[in-house]
Amino acid sequence: MKVYPTQNIRNIVLLGGTKSGKTTLAETMLFEGKVIDRRGTVEAKTTVSDNAEIEQIYQRSIYPTLLYTEFMDHKLNIIDTPGSDDFIGGVISAFKVADTGVMIVNAQQGVEVGTEIFARQAEKCKKPLILGVNQLDHEKANWEGALESIRQTFGKKVVVIQYPVETGPGFNSFIDVLKMKMYHFKDDNGTRVEMEIPAEHADQAAELHQILAEMAAENDEKLMELFFDKGQLEEEEIRAGLRIGLANYEIMPLFCLSGKKDIGVKRLMEFVINVAPSPDKTVQKLKDGTTVPCDAAGQPSVFIYKTAVEQHLGEVSFFRVMSGKITEGMDLVNPETGSKERLSAIYAVAGKKKEKCTEMLAGDIGCTVKLKSVKTNQTLNGGNKEWVFEPIVFPPSKYRTAIKAKVEKDEEKLGEILNRAHAEDPTIKIEYSKELKQTILSGQGEHHINILKWHINNTHKLEIDLFPPKIPYRETITKVAIADYRHRKQSGGAGQFGEVHILIEPVVEGVAANNKFKIDGKELVLNLKGKEEFTMDWGGKLEYYNCIVGGAIDARFMPAILKGIMEKMEEGPLTGSYARDIRVFVYDGKMHPVDSNEISFKLAGRNAFKEAFKKAGPKIMEPIYNVEVLVPSDCMGDVMSDLQNRRAMIEGMSSDKGFEVLRARVPLAELNKYSTTLSSLTSGRATFTMTYAEYQQVPAEVQDKLLKEYEANDKEE
Repeated sequence: MKVYPTQNIRNIVLLGGTKSGKTTLAETMLFEGKVIDRRGTVEAKTTVSDNAEIEQIYQRSIYPTLLYTEFMDHKLNIIDTPGSDDFIGGVISAFKVADTGVMIVNAQQGVEVGTEIFARQAEKCKKPLILGVNQLDHEKANWEGALESIRQTFGKKVVVIQYPVETGPGFNSFIDVLKMKMYHFKDDNGTRVEMEIPAEHADQAAELHQILAEMAAENDEKLMELFFDKGQLEEEEIRAGLRIGLANYEIMPLFCLSGKKDIGVKRLMEFVINVAPSPDKTVQKLKDGTTVPCDAAGQPSVFIYKTAVEQHLGEVSFFRVMSGKITEGMDLVNPETGSKERLSAIYAVAGKKKEKCTEMLAGDIGCTVKLKSVKTNQTLNGGNKEWVFEPIVFPPSKYRTAIKAKVEKDEEKLGEILNRAHAEDPTIKIEYSKELKQTILSGQGEHHINILKWHINNTHKLEIDLFPPKIPYRETITKVAIADYRHRKQSGGAGQFGEVHILIEPVVEGVAANNKFKIDGKELVLNLKGKEEFTMDWGGKLEYYNCIVGGAIDARFMPAILKGIMEKMEEGPLTGSYARDIRVFVYDGKMHPVDSNEISFKLAGRNAFKEAFKKAGPKIMEPIYNVEVLVPSDCMGDVMSDLQNRRAMIEGMSSDKGFEVLRARVPLAELNKYSTTLSSLTSGRATFTMTYAEYQQVPAEVQDKLLKEYEANDKEE
């Protein structure tokens, strides 16, 4: 494999909704670069991308696939990404290592919600976008409709580079207003003829060329002066302006395509090479905020953006060379672990095809195998550098489910599979909840989780159950209460005896403990001798006061009483959920000279706390999440109505680029399968994010229902 200098490399990520034709377009790019000599099809399951069995079953991209092609003495690294929001993690990781996004718009549908989501991601990652209207050969293709929806979404940034002479099955020519030529295609293999623009298109082409020149000139003062002087710009001058405008996110050039018939693909690739930024024009940000130039003469450094396990190869680590030159057999150091890693082999990647390389220069993307202990988001350096590149930030989960193996002995194997899945796709998250006694699996949507389930069932031959997860409720109190409990047990020999009197009240932020209380009309004054304060692992506090006078309980038993109370905090008296924000005063009790011991006082403390808790206006609290929904305006009413049925509190609405943004606070208990419902309500056109906000008391009717359910389950057990 030829070694390409940094300035002759282009890194692009193919974006677009499901069925926009990204995979077919990528196939044609590889064909044009002679990386493959025959084009496969999605329908025949023969494409270089979408090569996983599950992708072939669904006939859509599920994983981001690294590809490369060689064209005009340049190397184009291409990452073909999934079109569904459920697999957004693949898009985000691709943006980390690509320099330009190529957004594919389906000529039948125009801008879809996926288009908008990925465009937002490009803006967030500060990556320029080139637009392509694909499938113009389809019988339902609508160039004007697609163009209108693109302009509505992206506004004045859009500049037409090409437009079709006709659309539908007869699509075989387009006018290129940058080169001011018509391109006619003789066959479905990209054989093209460059022609003069026909007279009937001369006026439209001239008008679009003038708009293009003006937009290019606006990005540079010298070009603007030239444009004013001459009234026009030369082709290379327009390219120079587009280069600046693209890099500054001020211009989105628009192309005509049929990936299936290989129409316009070469021109798109030529434009990427001539106008899109090369890696040497970029800098890479470190975790500490400083930057490293993408310079082949710098110290060697690579960033691992993805890991996967491939048959016959084992663990594969995909990387971008951030700086310097790497060579086969080179030793690099992981600054986070201090471990040395050897690049035993370096490959250029075209799906499953791996082409061995002796070296790669800054800006190139490839893979290596059999690294000892390197994960996604880690950096490997040479030259004693301590660089740690800024990590990929993945979105919070939107879908939760509990998971367990059907056969208990398979639990350990399931754990290994899930941990491996997380390593390959960090948007899959696994957590064992000690509180809920469940393994919670989280992802970006139901389809995302179902794909993982398919792999567990079919690749690993393991049967699992998925079911709604329990909700991590919290229990607390709202008023003062007292209780006492005597533990006595006699069974021959030494017995057990301990009696504890306690008072409890809620902890309120900023309100200090008082020592005077009125209980049942009687005043109780406590002697606050000692205080211990604990911040609970699950949130909230426990304050523990020793108010014993006259030696009613020996000091050596106070830790045992605390231990009993702590145990009951961990398994709340109402529903077994964690308790929080409680102040406990131990103010009296009794001992026995022979039978009193630690276990007696632990049990007495535990049960006294339980009794007091039930008298203190106990309340169940539930987790509340901030939910932000991006929804088309015509679906707004249905989405809002559904949220209100989920006990949501609507906090605000706004508009953003043709979509409505709805903000609400929603109980976690009401968000089960929300991603699936939202997709159904909006035909897949809406998306949302959810982040934890706080705990709030549940309404009285919900609390009654929870208590009845807990009592019923308790009796069954």
